[in-house]
Amino acid sequence: MPSSPKPVDVDSIHIDKDKMAENPGLLPFAHTVGSVVIKPEDTGKIKGRAVTAMRQQTELQLAQIYRQMQLLAEQANRIKERVEISERIYTAAVGFEPLIGQTYYLYQRADGSDVLSLVGPHEWGRSKPFSKYLACVTMLADHTWDVQYNPDEAEEI
Repeated sequence: MPSSPKPVDVDSIHIDKDKMAENPGLLPFAHTVGSVVIKPEDTGKIKGRAVTAMRQQTELQLAQIYRQMQLLAEQANRIKERVEISERIYTAAVGFEPLIGQTYYLYQRADGSDVLSLVGPHEWGRSKPFSKYLACVTMLADHTWDVQYNPDEAEEI
């Protein structure tokens, strides 16, 4: 049978007062063998990770703003193109009153003047009264024109 531990006489233990801390919980290191290891934080590493995370987040936000700016620039260019083609159509020869929502065809004559027509480029048959097909357009409610055929890709007819 195991024997029970003997009580320790506290007065018989010699403790050196110079090697004792008054407040061991405030020491920057473990004060007993079983204590938790206390490691000072590497503030440079913490700041570095924080700066990296901040840069990644701001780069994502800037990329999103850049995409939004590109979209707005594209929309502005489309509006500008609509205005330019609308001005060109309103200076063209038109033998009818264009109606909102209807599709028409813009041609260029040999002398350089423009003509708006009801007849599409493939409906003329063998007769080709105009030198160049410029655009297929639809009149919008604001009296600008939506271009379904890009005038930069005009073809000789």
